[in-house]
Amino acid sequence: MSTDELTLLTAELIAAGRYIHGRGWVPATSGNFSARLHDGRIAITVSGQHKGHLTPEDIMLVDEAGQPLDGKRPSAETLLHTSLYRRFPEVTAVLHPHSPNAILASRLFQNEIVLEDQELLKALRGIDTHEVQVTVPIFPNDQNIGRLSLRVDEYLQLHGECHAYIIAGHGFYTWGSSIAEALRHLEALEFLFDLEIRLHGVKKS
Repeated sequence: MSTDELTLLTAELIAAGRYIHGRGWVPATSGNFSARLHDGRIAITVSGQHKGHLTPEDIMLVDEAGQPLDGKRPSAETLLHTSLYRRFPEVTAVLHPHSPNAILASRLFQNEIVLEDQELLKALRGIDTHEVQVTVPIFPNDQNIGRLSLRVDEYLQLHGECHAYIIAGHGFYTWGSSIAEALRHLEALEFLFDLEIRLHGVKKS
């Protein structure tokens, strides 16, 4: 690992935090972000820091098992990041906002939200047509992160490719081959969740 690589990823995570906070998707100290370095170590936001005001000291290193490498305290949800890196070797960034639309969608839809026939689906990696269905699973919230991580991993093992998942009443996780790609997924999914919520309301009326 080079210092330059860590410096660059730290700057990108800080910039992402400011942008995501500016959109109202990580209120107070909610959310967590990470990026994987070439040597397998993971740069991740420390616990309890406001994501709109991150500094380099708020980004720490953990190993592939989520264990701290520099004496700092990582996010309580670190295992949800490390399990995604193990599951998807091509993934190098994971973003977790507590966005209003993801939380509201988890109240309106049971078990999953299906996105289809929307042009913006092409913002997701590997999709080049609106004629596709993208399923975003919804998992019950669980303060036992190890148990929740196993539940998510079992779903991914069974269903294969996935672009995101929602934790009910909590927020959602999305990922990508870079911080920029993960941020693109985050923004597209938040928009698509909003459309599904509105459509749900129209169908109910």
